Amino acid sequence: MEITIKPVERVEGQIRVPGDKSISHRALLFSSLTENTVEIEGLLEAGDTLSTLNCLKQLGAEFEGDGEKLTVKGKGLRGFKEPDNVLDAGNSGTTARLLTGLLAGQPFHSTLTGDGSLRKRPMQRVTEPLKQMGASISGRHNGELLPLSIRGYDLLPINYTLPVASAQVKSALLIAALYSRGTSEIIDRYNTRDHTERVLRYLGADIKKLGKHHIILKSPVKLKGERFRIPGDISAAAFFIVAATLAPRGELYIEDVGINPSRTGILEVLQSMGAEISILNKREYNYEPVADLLVKGGRNLKGTEITGEMIPRVIDEIPVLAVAALFAEGETVIKGAAELRVKESDRLKSITLELQKMGALVEELPDGLIIQGSTKLSGARCESHGDHRIAMALATAALFAESESVINGIEAVQISFPGFFDMMSGLAS
Repeated sequence: MEITIKPVERVEGQIRVPGDKSISHRALLFSSLTENTVEIEGLLEAGDTLSTLNCLKQLGAEFEGDGEKLTVKGKGLRGFKEPDNVLDAGNSGTTARLLTGLLAGQPFHSTLTGDGSLRKRPMQRVTEPLKQMGASISGRHNGELLPLSIRGYDLLPINYTLPVASAQVKSALLIAALYSRGTSEIIDRYNTRDHTERVLRYLGADIKKLGKHHIILKSPVKLKGERFRIPGDISAAAFFIVAATLAPRGELYIEDVGINPSRTGILEVLQSMGAEISILNKREYNYEPVADLLVKGGRNLKGTEITGEMIPRVIDEIPVLAVAALFAEGETVIKGAAELRVKESDRLKSITLELQKMGALVEELPDGLIIQGSTKLSGARCESHGDHRIAMALATAALFAESESVINGIEAVQISFPGFFDMMSGLAS
């Protein structure tokens, strides 16, 4: 599928983006682990989260309702059943890695796979520490690639330092640690997103953080909760935030957005570049901070450097930050983002190639990008590379090209933001 996007002068209106994808995955999984019935409100209904939902159903989890509201009848830690078929994570790395942690603690055999893209993504970063905890896991390339065959056991606690900036690995180990007896310690020097820790704390787990980097989880534990209210996804809002910032005129009000500090790097980077973004009506849902955002147009941006501790906080937003940098005065340098090479596509290569088609001056580095600002973009025919965030970033860039552009492969957007193009067309003029 493809879409034609015409240049615009104004981005204006009021929107609420879909529920946070990371929190939606965790709400589904951890609600299934509780001892009671949990209501979920604001769930992202998209390809990735449906993969998690369907896999949990195969394991015996019970869900009622549809759309953004669900009721989950918890099975407890020990209430799952052996699936009678292969579990398919689709395109979702979060589903695959978090489920691997869950399955490592189950007293039965299971097989986990995914689509062609997911079967190329690294899994050994999860499987190796789980093997240290006592799980039996085998797979292609010595457990590096899906499909994985998993036989779970009562696991040993683990003391583990994350070798890469991956909240998915951290979350998988914390889930597995629930199936151990004793104290597990995870050292996260990268300060990756902490949605799993917040969910566990809300559900009554004995989890705490010592200093900036040490996470301590004691088990066994019984999890209990009542209701998850999921805020809008700041990574989904990012495309509209950048579009509203780059538009010569207009202002955009975005309701009910999650502002978890591990996720707000996009706001801080854009504000440091000169964007006018106000954070209003701060509140909290299930230990997750939430606010409304007001973004004013103007395009008065300056280039910047994005490196170090900021990278994990903007890892999903780097493609659209690259678009913002094209319209900033001066040079923008992004380094330390090699993790983008093992996402749904090699995002450093994909965004470089496609923006260059539009006339952008972008240099691909082994772990980042160098972007020359104040560039006039030409309309072009671009490819999504099967990657939802590349497709949405290119659509954002196309709004401010000199002529119309065509984005091919837009079906990829269904995995995280099914209504994206309708929402964009309703705001842009």
